[in-house]
Amino acid sequence: MTPEPHLQAGAAVKAADRAHVFHSWSAQELIDPLAVAGAEGSYFWDYEGKRYLDLASGLVYTNIGYQHPKVVAAIQEQAARMTTFAPAFAVEARSEAARLIAERTPGDLDKIFFTNGGADAVEHAVRMARLHTGRPKVLSAYRSYHGGTQQAINLTGDPRRWASDSGTAGVVHFWGPFLYRSRFYAETEEQECARALEHLETTIAFEGPASVAAIVLETVPGTAGIMMPPAGYLAGVREICDKYGIVFVLDEVMAGFGRTGTWFAADLYDVVPDLMTFAKGVNSGYVPLGGVAISGKIAETFAERPYPGGLTYSGHPLACAAAVATINVMAEEGIVEHAARLGAEVVEPALRELAERHPSVGDVRGTGMFWALDLVKNRETREPLVPYNATGQAATPMSAFAASAKAHGVWPFVNMNRTHVVPPCNISEAELKEGLAVLDTALSVADEYTE
Repeated sequence: MTPEPHLQAGAAVKAADRAHVFHSWSAQELIDPLAVAGAEGSYFWDYEGKRYLDLASGLVYTNIGYQHPKVVAAIQEQAARMTTFAPAFAVEARSEAARLIAERTPGDLDKIFFTNGGADAVEHAVRMARLHTGRPKVLSAYRSYHGGTQQAINLTGDPRRWASDSGTAGVVHFWGPFLYRSRFYAETEEQECARALEHLETTIAFEGPASVAAIVLETVPGTAGIMMPPAGYLAGVREICDKYGIVFVLDEVMAGFGRTGTWFAADLYDVVPDLMTFAKGVNSGYVPLGGVAISGKIAETFAERPYPGGLTYSGHPLACAAAVATINVMAEEGIVEHAARLGAEVVEPALRELAERHPSVGDVRGTGMFWALDLVKNRETREPLVPYNATGQAATPMSAFAASAKAHGVWPFVNMNRTHVVPPCNISEAELKEGLAVLDTALSVADEYTE
């Protein structure tokens, strides 16, 4: 559709936002939020009538795009029947959502604890692991993001943690594998995998295995740069956890529900964690929902011992109805398979071709509808296009790149020196090629800052 301009309405929305809305992760007087008038499919538009192809999927959650009619109808029908009900009761939408999720999780992750989003899913997974083991420490990787709540932000391995790092959260960070920027001086994926596993086990040894409750990993790290783990790494972590009685937690908040061309990224590696967190794509973000998928041995801990945790809106009927509809739509329309095909046949070849032509592209990595380009100032030295955690003038090259993409009608997902290609998983091939063509143009701007 071609949206109509509504400038006066847009001005009112913007004025109210600037007067009253306190935005996350922002210096409030230095931001200029776009006033959004509507969204449909892979696009959204502003009050001036300009459309943007959303290559960010909101915040990597609109896995089936905006306003899917079947999910909208399911929310409306649930609202007419039962808008809400307390979590201690058995409710049809909640039960069915749990059943459909458990059908798709790997192994025996058959019990579902619902939360309001990904961060509190991580909080509860850590709580379960500590109670199950009776141990205090949790290990997580640098180059990771696990959420903005207290425990989750301390688990996070990027600069967003720094301001809130209490130093008393019981978190120990370690280096995960990433050959392009290896911390282990590796030359091959096999070396990187072996050395990363040795580093992890050494970290456990020096921390004291009997003190470690859990290892928490994003199956495929998302905002940190979509760093696909090398073959054997996750299986190796599983073996280490089994060896020391440590709970293995996989964070699939961003990678789950079709994003990697599989229902869960764990499916790519044939690994089964003890706990798995999810959110975002479970219902395409239409109503806030997250959760923890729980293995039999963890669930047994709380069979006759109360689990000391809960949320008022756990398994909210509207959110669960949206999840049921979303999962059914994904199955009926073959969206997971579609994401896998487009990733392999369209995105990867296009991005690798762009990398050959643009000196600003240092590395291409990803799968399904989950891709990242590492932008560099110099390909030989791999110096990032902007410094780590750059702000202000130092971030100009990435700001210029993003501005070019937006000017040509594509909304990018940019983080530090990376741009992500994470469109809705049901994006059409034509729409995807449109977005990739704009990316080509924007990369020419980034090229101007290379050496």
